[in-house]
Amino acid sequence: MKRIVLGLSGGVDSALCARLLAQEGWDVRGLYLDTGSFAGLTDARRAAAELRIPLEIADIRQALFQQVVQPFVEGYLQGVTPIPCVLCNPAVKFRFLLDYADRIGAAYAATGHYARLRQTEAGYVGLFASPAFNDQSYMLYRLSQSQLNRLVFPLGKLAGKDDTRALARRYGLSAAHKPDSMEICFVPDGDYARFIGEQAGPRTPPPGDFVDQAGNVLGRHLGIHHYTAGQRRGLGISAASRLFVREIDPVHNRVVLSDQWPQASTVFVHSLCRTAPDYGDSPFEAEVKIRHSRRRDPALVCYLPGGRAKIEFSRPVRAPSPGQSAVFYRGDQVVGGGYIEKLLE
Repeated sequence: MKRIVLGLSGGVDSALCARLLAQEGWDVRGLYLDTGSFAGLTDARRAAAELRIPLEIADIRQALFQQVVQPFVEGYLQGVTPIPCVLCNPAVKFRFLLDYADRIGAAYAATGHYARLRQTEAGYVGLFASPAFNDQSYMLYRLSQSQLNRLVFPLGKLAGKDDTRALARRYGLSAAHKPDSMEICFVPDGDYARFIGEQAGPRTPPPGDFVDQAGNVLGRHLGIHHYTAGQRRGLGISAASRLFVREIDPVHNRVVLSDQWPQASTVFVHSLCRTAPDYGDSPFEAEVKIRHSRRRDPALVCYLPGGRAKIEFSRPVRAPSPGQSAVFYRGDQVVGGGYIEKLLE
């Protein structure tokens, strides 16, 4: 029987994965990645007992802090908006799953991500978007070929969460009724600014000025870590028209506002990841996601020296946020991506 390690959180996605894998003849071994959440561990133990699979616990708190929490906090202090899951997946989550797989002689690891994998004609494992509304391929683009070669995503063909819950109910899984978890795992109450303040201590950005593009003071902000490019809610100032965060200026502790959506026709990214190694030797047309959503925008992508890329959109895109990822797609295949660094009008 083939052995596989499953990242088991206790939620409906991973519980259904365990059931589907066992049905396919896998010897499923659960691994709970412990971030310090007692409730999560309780749910994982309940799911493992119900599914009759062994469960081990991996304490990932130190790695999570070094690889995810610290860059997350530093990003906000520098006026950029990192996405924790993009940082975590290659450096923490899948590293721990595959390390454990090596220790117990399992060739593969699985998770409940909504994405698809398949062998390409070029001979490597390609990452593809799933048909699900909550497709998660955007969050996985930084996985290496050595990782993709050993992964299984049992939910990749499902149409979304409704199908997952329906199947889980059919199999009698109690996790079918567990609410979805929407928050970042290390910020369970969703209050990012509070968390960043606690982590940064005396380095926490103080209040400062909201200004317009001409530098005129419009009001006072709570600290730059409370805001991100394109934000329009929660600004706390009155104006004749809606205002948007156009730019965050950490050097002068200012937040620049505009009555127009910030937009850009050209975006540069750094820390380029070539998810599909057969693309990038020459410029190529792609559809690009600049945030975790369904929307993709047509663009010409040109890889540059130093692990950078230039993206020229066919039409301006709204609110590309420095620190977030721009991910390139050809059809449903993830070609690559990087962290947004510089915007040009």
